[in-house]
Amino acid sequence: MPVFSLTANLCYIVNAQNEVLLQFKQKGFGQGKWNGPGGKKKPGESILQSVKREVKEETGLEVENLKKIAELEFVFDGKEEWNQLVHVYKTNDFRGELAPSEEGELKWFKLADMPYDLMWEDDVYWLKDALVGKYARRRFYFDEQAKLKNHQVI
Repeated sequence: MPVFSLTANLCYIVNAQNEVLLQFKQKGFGQGKWNGPGGKKKPGESILQSVKREVKEETGLEVENLKKIAELEFVFDGKEEWNQLVHVYKTNDFRGELAPSEEGELKWFKLADMPYDLMWEDDVYWLKDALVGKYARRRFYFDEQAKLKNHQVI
């Protein structure tokens, strides 16, 4: 069993046009990739509190009625501090105005037009199914350059 250095979250917000909000990371972990808003859980926070805080900080939106759609484990060769357990949520219940943060650009994508070639390599294995209701529980193994080596259903 891998050791996880951190617990994190992702949130996929879906609008009335069935588009998914993604963020193009400008800095930090995942820089140069599209991903759902999210981040690390702070000490004393529940995972749901951390999801709501991260979404608000990164998008300006307030989210409710979060549905857990995946639990993902990420294991990195030679970079144990990057190992993480990520709780993934989806919601259609949001309010507020989009307000991009220094984290990166925000953009709505149709499910058929998700930019998988500019996302983490693991996303192609679980995200599409999870967004349409198929719960995902996976472990992904990455090499020292954060390239996907293999994965397994857990």
